[in-house]
Amino acid sequence: MDKKTLLLGNEAVARGLFEAGVNFVSAYPGTPSTEITEAAAKYDEMYCEWAPNEKVSFEAAFGASLGGARSFCAMKHVGLNVAADPLYTASYIGVNGGMVCAVADDPGMHSSQNEQDSRHHAIASKTPMLEPADSSECLSFAKLAYELSEKFDSPFLLRLSTRVSHSRSLVTLSPREERELKEYKKDVMKNVMMPAMAKGAHVRVENRTAALTEWADTEAVKLGVNTVEYFDKKLGVIAAGTTYTYAREALGEKASFLKLGMVNPLPVKLIKEFAKNVEKVVVIEELDPIIENHCKTIGVQVEGKSIFSPLGEFSQATVRKALLGEEADVLSFPDEIPPRPPVLCAGCPHRGLYYSLKGLNLYVSGDIGCYTLGAQAPLSMMDSCVCMGASVSALHGFNTARGEEQAAKSVAVIGDSTFIHSGITGLIDIAYNKGISTVIVLDNSITGMTGHQNNPANGLTIRNDPTVAVNLEALAHAIGINSVRVVDPFDVKTTKAVIKEELAKKEPSLVISRRPCALLKTVKHEKPLKINLEKCVGCKACLSVGCPALSHAVIDGKNKALIDENQCVGCGVCTAACRFGAIEKGAEQ
Repeated sequence: MDKKTLLLGNEAVARGLFEAGVNFVSAYPGTPSTEITEAAAKYDEMYCEWAPNEKVSFEAAFGASLGGARSFCAMKHVGLNVAADPLYTASYIGVNGGMVCAVADDPGMHSSQNEQDSRHHAIASKTPMLEPADSSECLSFAKLAYELSEKFDSPFLLRLSTRVSHSRSLVTLSPREERELKEYKKDVMKNVMMPAMAKGAHVRVENRTAALTEWADTEAVKLGVNTVEYFDKKLGVIAAGTTYTYAREALGEKASFLKLGMVNPLPVKLIKEFAKNVEKVVVIEELDPIIENHCKTIGVQVEGKSIFSPLGEFSQATVRKALLGEEADVLSFPDEIPPRPPVLCAGCPHRGLYYSLKGLNLYVSGDIGCYTLGAQAPLSMMDSCVCMGASVSALHGFNTARGEEQAAKSVAVIGDSTFIHSGITGLIDIAYNKGISTVIVLDNSITGMTGHQNNPANGLTIRNDPTVAVNLEALAHAIGINSVRVVDPFDVKTTKAVIKEELAKKEPSLVISRRPCALLKTVKHEKPLKINLEKCVGCKACLSVGCPALSHAVIDGKNKALIDENQCVGCGVCTAACRFGAIEKGAEQ
């Protein structure tokens, strides 16, 4: 008997993989996609791994597909950029066992450096894409994607969004359907993309797209992937994914709806038929006008981005205001709530490293991770941040353009997981091309920003099984970096001295700032520090370290520092900021 339960969208995708008989799962963590692989790893029937980056995860999944297994990879939208190279060619080759790649977009940039519409990649790579609207569809569309992948001989993309990935709704669980590996047959003409083979493959892809368009117009309707709901025909709404949910909840029966679950290729006949039956058609979509432009291309007049913004995440209120001119009644707090920007945790080892850089007047080339918060005041120790691994490559370019004098006062900062992801090649570039840049790896023994996932540098697999760990020191030496130093970021004085020494050298260098994340369960903290009120002069210098455990208050008419013992882990970084010795070790408890 089928069981009903509440699941996150990401958990529902994982359940869909399980029920579809998937054998191989690979991913690199990236919010909002991370929980798919974490949930999948709980099913012993599926092999699951964290890959060094999204390109590797896609290629590994594709290889598993060629080997006859149903395979899966997952990533966030910017991760698909990294995996784009194999995606475009895999679309030409096709599959053996079914292959699905989930990509989670982040409208509103809740945890991303840009807003990006992954439907562009689907269109450009000519890869079919499904887009679920809730957890139930996350499960059913994941299963359907494998059937379609094998039927149409194509990898499939499953587009999620933050709201779908991280919302719960009711799903129906079914048993797993075990599948034998498909037979592998050597087929050079199909699987080897040299120009002669690729020309024929492109023809097959175009024919496949035409067949999928017909499927979107017919079978997709029968299966409930593309659905039509007629209510008030004065207004017809075309939407997909979470924007359909917003529209349906905001408008009720004040409009008719065409809900698209297949978003590449888009149907033609279905849209034209829907448009004939309503007086006015409005397309609601996050972010770019992809459905809108398709409608106009096939001769259907619609409105879309003239009403709705191409920016940010929508809501029921967005739709209600735009189409009905109504403002929703909401409860609000009468007083202004103080802003609470994200900060590095109390005891974060990155804080010590950044504080060591303060006062050196350095250009800091930054990267993606928890440590990106070092850009914020009061630390303010980051000058640029582009994408995973760019800190290292960009520093080389920056220093080469501006010369040795600049190189002596510039560093790159990059996390251990990010370094494995795409920083190594940048460091090779520096060594190979005789650069003299100083790179600092912030090694906290975990992939922190996405919720503590293991990575190749910490010696544990996705299921916490011991494995080999990348030796960063040996790796650096192997690629030609002779000067490699390891520091404890809590030792601010020594860390600053080492960085100065490395910057003075006329050769490339790697500094490894090594201390585990303060939130790891295996970390044993020191006793909370305390303020000696007699020594404290209220200068607020301690606040320059940006620790949330530190604050100031007026005590007996005088400014004094305060330490929240519930947050303080005794790291001691703040003691380096106090010239008066007012921050002392706490009493033993």
